[in-house]
Formats: sequence, C-alpha cells, structure tokens
Amino acid sequence: MDLQFLQLIINGIAVGSIIALAAVGLTLTYGILRLANFAHGDLMTLGAYFALVVNLSGINIWISIAIAAVLTSGVALMTEKLIWSPMRDRRASATTLIIISIGLALFLRNGIILIWGAANQRYNLPVVPALNIFDLRIPQNRLVVFGLAIAVIVGLHCLLQYTKIGKAMRAVADNVDLARVSGINVDRVVIWTWVIAAGLTAIGGGMYGMITAVRPTMGWLQILPMFAAVILGGIGNPYGAIAGAFVIGIAQEVSTYWISTEYKLGVALLMMIVVLLFRPQGIFRGTF
Repeated sequence: MDLQFLQLIINGIAVGSIIALAAVGLTLTYGILRLANFAHGDLMTLGAYFALVVNLSGINIWISIAIAAVLTSGVALMTEKLIWSPMRDRRASATTLIIISIGLALFLRNGIILIWGAANQRYNLPVVPALNIFDLRIPQNRLVVFGLAIAVIVGLHCLLQYTKIGKAMRAVADNVDLARVSGINVDRVVIWTWVIAAGLTAIGGGMYGMITAVRPTMGWLQILPMFAAVILGGIGNPYGAIAGAFVIGIAQEVSTYWISTEYKLGVALLMMIVVLLFRPQGIFRGTF
C-alpha cells in the first residue's frame, strides 16, 4: 500500500466526518418527520456562509461555526413554521413534500448567490503547516475536523440515549401516534429535530468550507453522498448514517486512485444503487 493510497484514505476520513454530520441531520428529519429533504444540502451551504460572515468580521472560526449553527437552526425553524407544518396539517403526500424541498433548495441556493455572489470564498484562517507523519502530509485542520466530528457524534449519542428529549425523539420515530397518546409533546420533538438536524448540518458545512472553499453549490454537490450514506446505513438510523458516511467518504476519495476525480460522486451513486438492489432497508436496521 503506497503513500498516495494512504493519503486518500486520510482525506476520505475527513470527508466522511463532514458527510456524517450532515447525514445524521438528514436521517433524523426523515425518521421523525418522514421528510426526504432535498434542501438539506443547501442548509449546509447556508451554515458555511453564515460562518464566513462571522469569521470575516474578526471572530474565531470555531465560534463562527457555532454561531452559524444557531442561525441555520433559526432558518430551519422558520421553514418548519411557514412550510412543513402547514403541509403536515394538510397531509401532503411524500411526492409533494419532495417537490417542495427541491423548490426550497433552489430558493436557498439562488438567495445565497444573490447575497454573497457565485465566486469561491475562504475563511480568514492562519496558515498552519501540515504535519508530517511517516512521510504522510496531514493538514492540521483535517485532524481538527475529524476530532470535532467525533466529539459532536458522541454528544448526539448521549442526547439520544440519556436525555428526555432524546428518548422522546426515538419514541416518535418508532410510532408518532403511540408517542402522542403516551403524552409526548410531538410538536416539541419536531422543534428539537430541526434544531439538531440544522445545527449538525451547519457545523458540517463550516468544516467543509475549512478544507475546501465556500461556494454556493457546495451543499448541493454533497446531497447525493448524504442520501447514499443514509440509505447505506438504514433510513432513519443516525448511527447507521454515521457508519455509511465514513464508508462513502473513504470510497469516494480512494476511488480517485484509479479513476478521475470528476467521477467520484458516481461512486456514491453506484454504492446507493447496489444497496437498494440487494438490501433496500440498508445495512443496519432503519430505526433507532
């Protein structure tokens, strides 16, 4: 195994960390709200741009990403109030919800272009030399991205397993009608779902902007790997989405060892198709 191949694996782990954060948000909105949200990638982009604005004002990048997560959650709650809640009240079909989410994605993306322009932008980050470990060049920001992603995932696990709202979210995901009859405040669970999903996605967007560049299409180009990770891990299962994200991230990057980088998104699509053909429910159980 040569150094180039090992370097691609390291790159894939960093990319997988980012996809994991966004994929968890995507699978939570589907598992709890039964919404396949194609605007999820553009929420990721919005989070990256919020972080950019705050960072360029002179604030530390990590504080900027935290503020961006709060702002993006606010936008997600606004869409819940104006769009998704009325659609649920009207019992809109899954097809209708998908079409609306695609329209919302276009609205967000073009709004970003209108406000910030279409050119690539970068955070105001100090130049930090890459680490040299066994002749592998590892950018320090990729190590930080991986470490932060693991910390956020551990925090999410603790929230889902040991807190009252986490247990309520799991109950709603299993059976919303039974959860409501049991006295669980479903509306509160919906709000927390959007806050967590949008917050995680914004953090992922901010970290993705750190290792590449901030551009209007960054989230849209990641929506396919996100869905591939969700399907691979079992739709509605956040732990499966995390595992699927790392598989997709590493597979995409390692594939460039043999094929051109232009085709690595096709690897995610191919893996998604294969899983759907042979195991439609995903590798793991589809609920948490």
